[in-house]
Parts: sequence; C-alpha cells; structure tokens
Amino acid sequence: MDKNQKVAVVVGSGIAGIASAVRLACKGYKVQVFEANSYIGGKLSLLQLGDYRFDAGPSLFTMPEYVEELFKLAGKNPTDYFEYERCATACHYFYNDGTFLPFYADNQKLKETVESVLNVSAEPMFEHLKRSEFIYKRTKRTFLEQSLHRFKNYISTDILKTVVAIPKLQLFTTMHKANERRLNHPKLVQLFNRYATYNGSNPYKAPGILTIIPHLEHGIGTFFPKKGMHSITTSLVKLAEELGVTFHVSSKVTEIVEDGTVVKGVKVNDAFVEADVVVCNSDIKPAYKHLLKNTKAKKKTLAQEPSSSAMIFYWGIKKSFSNLDLHNIFFTDDYEAEFDALFSTKPISSDPTVYVHISSKYVKADAPEGKENWFVMVNVPSNAGQDWESIRTTIRQDVIEKLSKALNEDIESLIEVEDYLDPIRIEQRTSSFAGALYGASSNDRMAAFFRHPNFSKVRGLYFVGGSVHPGGGIPLCLLSAKIACSEIKQA
Repeated sequence: MDKNQKVAVVVGSGIAGIASAVRLACKGYKVQVFEANSYIGGKLSLLQLGDYRFDAGPSLFTMPEYVEELFKLAGKNPTDYFEYERCATACHYFYNDGTFLPFYADNQKLKETVESVLNVSAEPMFEHLKRSEFIYKRTKRTFLEQSLHRFKNYISTDILKTVVAIPKLQLFTTMHKANERRLNHPKLVQLFNRYATYNGSNPYKAPGILTIIPHLEHGIGTFFPKKGMHSITTSLVKLAEELGVTFHVSSKVTEIVEDGTVVKGVKVNDAFVEADVVVCNSDIKPAYKHLLKNTKAKKKTLAQEPSSSAMIFYWGIKKSFSNLDLHNIFFTDDYEAEFDALFSTKPISSDPTVYVHISSKYVKADAPEGKENWFVMVNVPSNAGQDWESIRTTIRQDVIEKLSKALNEDIESLIEVEDYLDPIRIEQRTSSFAGALYGASSNDRMAAFFRHPNFSKVRGLYFVGGSVHPGGGIPLCLLSAKIACSEIKQA
C-alpha cells in the first residue's frame, strides 16, 4: 500500500455501503469495509433452507441503471458481472371477492385487462400514471440525486422547474386523496395506495407527491436479476474487490472515533483503525446512540416516526402454482384499518394484505424441480415492545387461511421448510432501529427535509443507507452513496 494513499472506512456492508466502497475506490482511496455480521449484504442477503434458496430481503428491483452506473464508473461492462430482465407482469393482484388483476407492463394489454376485469375505462388510470411521470421528471434531480441540505443546490434551473411545478406535485394532499380523486374504481385506489409500502408509509397520511412511485414500477419497469436479488450484492462485491476494496466480516465497529470536529477512524472490536474518511452505513439512530461519542444528532432527526416493518415467512412449498407469478399481492378488504395499525400498537388485521414473492420460476436453483420458494410478507409496525411471538403465531395462521382460500389449496400441508423474520430479528441482523425497514416514514410532507443529510458537521464523516437522504429501497440507497461520495474529494 502507498503510504501516501488516503484511507476510507465504510461501516456496514449494506447495498449503500458496498456502493460507497466502489465509488471511493474509483476516487483513489484505499477502502476497508467492516461488517458486524458473518456475511455481506445487509438486508440484501441470502437464506438457505435445505434445498431451498431465498433472497432474504428486498424482492423488488427497479431503476437498474443505478447498479449499472457503478460498473461503468469503474470502466467495466455491467453485463460481464450482472444480468437482469424486465418483468412482463409487474404484479398479480388478488382481491377477497375473487377479482384477479394482473398488472401487465405492456400498456395495451394492461388497458384491455383493467377494462374487462373492472368494467371501467382505463384512461383515468393512464392519466394518473402520466402525472406520476411528470412528478418524477420534475423532482428527480431536486429531491433524489442531490443533497437537500446544501444551499448551493437551491440555486439551479432544476429547482426553478420544481418550484414552477409545485401546484402539480400534490404536496398539499395525501397520497390516498390524490388516488381517490383521479382513479375511477376503488380497487384501483387500493392498488395505487399500496405504493406507500415501498417506503414504509401510510397513504392516508403521506403526501400526494409519493404518487411518483407508480412511475418507477410501471413507467420505467420492474426487473429481476437472472441469478436472483442476492446477485446484486455478489456482483458489486466482486467489482469492489477487483478495485482493491477489503471486506472484513464478523468485525463490529464499536465506535466512530471523532472529536466533534474531525473524524479520526473507527474502533473495530475495540482495535483502532485510522482513516481519513468514514462512511457510515449504519441506521442513523443507532449510529448516534452507540457509535458517536462526541457528536449529537438534531432532535428532529431522532424524533422522526419509524417506517413500518415486516413479518416475513420463508416457505419451501412442495408444489408449483401456475396462477402465481414473481410478485403477488393478496389484498384485505379494510385497507385503511390495516395502515392505521401499522403506525400504532393496535392489533394487526386478522385479514392481512399478503405479499408473496416466488423467484424459483426465474432462478431454477432456488427450489427443487416442481417446487417453489415463497417469500411471504405482511407489513407490520416497527418494534415498540409488542408480543411478537404471539403476533407471529396469529399472522401465520391468518396468512395460511387467506392463501388457502384464495388458491383453493391446503397451504399448511405443502410447507416443507420454514424460517421467519420479524421486527426484532430485523433489528438484530441489520441494526435497523426498531426493525423499521426504511428508516423514517414519509407520513409528513416535510419528512424528506428532516432526514439526516449524507454529510456531517464532523469533517470526513458521511452517512449512507435507507435511514438518511434520499430514503429506503435499493435505488435510493444507491443514490445516497452517490450523493455522499460526491461530497468527498479525490484521494
């Protein structure tokens, strides 16, 4: 190693941490990544149960260009490392009354399906999607691709375009009201309300600007990696290692050493590692509580309402279902009550909305021939001391009953192997505060401005990941790394 080469340390190997490592290596830094777990990837990791393999975390992939951008930055061909396909169907929607609505990527096919299934014109829905695209184009540069916390970023033509468009950005209404006003069928309103779950928020409280999300899924598209979601992690780790990045697993950072003004390095299992730059991929609340001794966070940052969490069951199913695709949503009848429970300690609905993800039809190695790996998720509140053992038992029973009825099959008898995640396990394995999947919720129109910036008042200390700007989910985590590293000078 060149003695004059500057050193960067990344705390945590979630997708934002890995992306930061790649970007810092491309800037000329000697990069070390320290991960407390025995594996790399954070939420975007792998679970093996006998002959069944599961993507343990995110199951939806949008905006793949932000992954490809990292390979191009390093002068590599993305397809040499990572391949994916656009999904022909974004999602299959099942309603309790037997309505089945496949949401096709092809507009003409989707139009015909919506009109035949719901017996209404699909034009209002497509107008709503156009508005979603408009919001995306007007806010992408302003809110997603640069810091909201630098004054210089407010003096630009991008900001001017956003300001001019404010009356159309639906900032002063809720996501639900915007959907209800513009869509002509309650089942479509429910369908478009569910996009709030993409950042762990409540559509009945979150601002209408979040109607931007459907464009990411339908306008740009949903995609699936040919080797499963975990291949996003493995391909980027391979790239990082080729660039000289060193990954240390089972290496818990116990302190980010700083004097309130300048970062000095980190303590790993109490041994000091000197660094010129530290990028923290830990959840922001635990970072201030456990890692930073001399710097305090703003009260508004720490007081933000946590996003929702999840109860996830990993089931090896000894049968293949022809009427299930990659993404499947089984709706509840009382959606508003369900979201109300997500941000309180009220009992979870006995008729929950259930998300079932099946990758084995796309990645043959994920399940034995003729069988399927089911990632079964129910949105639940973040941990506030609830009896999760009891809740898990109840939800499992309710989910099996719901799916058995919808699919006319005894699901319980088909489960060969099983594991689960709940808010407690999510917090234990990923250090996500209270098991919240996306850091803070967006149940306030100012929530985006209250998220912690990607830089710090401590020189050399930066923050990335789902709990800081611009938010949770794979694309936004990748953007957090891009924004943070844009603040860091070349080595």
